[in-house]
Amino acid sequence: MTPAAPLSPAFLDRLATAAVGEGLTDAVYASVSTPVGRLLVVQTAHGVCRIAFAFEPEDRILADVAARIGPRVVASRDATAAARDALAAYLEGEDTELDVPVDLALVRTPFQRTVLEGLRRVPRGSVTTYGELAVAIGRPKATRATGTALGRNPVPIVVPCHRVLPRGGGVGGYGGSVGSYLAGPRVKRALLELEGALPAGDQLNFANGS
Repeated sequence: MTPAAPLSPAFLDRLATAAVGEGLTDAVYASVSTPVGRLLVVQTAHGVCRIAFAFEPEDRILADVAARIGPRVVASRDATAAARDALAAYLEGEDTELDVPVDLALVRTPFQRTVLEGLRRVPRGSVTTYGELAVAIGRPKATRATGTALGRNPVPIVVPCHRVLPRGGGVGGYGGSVGSYLAGPRVKRALLELEGALPAGDQLNFANGS
């Protein structure tokens, strides 16, 4: 028996698009190449719920999405095109604003949601510290918990945890996975440079002016 020819990516994408249109998916995903590396973009009907860097295992990311949002997770370049294009344009310096719908369905606690919502008020080109962010959300004694919440941010770049730095100096860690310890800080520095918060000489522009 002659083996069946493999289905083309274009055909599979049309099937995925049809499934999205019929409401038969829980989430869709695709990757995009950017100046900070390949990004995996996962979104629901409500917005982007997960952005993962190349140093994060894709199979684990998708398994987590399936377990916590729903098992019908399918690849679709068409359904994710708008979000991927917006990310690429922002990271290539073509756009100065990154306005894409966000779904915080993967956020685990009300406190983490509060931290991430407060973080979104830190403007492009500015940075803050973990302690300052804790104060800004009305939890001045929760600096450590704020850092933990940021380390679990499921939608980096769009929810800009790269704008939060340790008060002691440097850019600090970034990513949250084991593989991020070396790659993460480089990505964080690149994002800060792109936004003008880290110009030549590493003079950081803190949001509170200090």
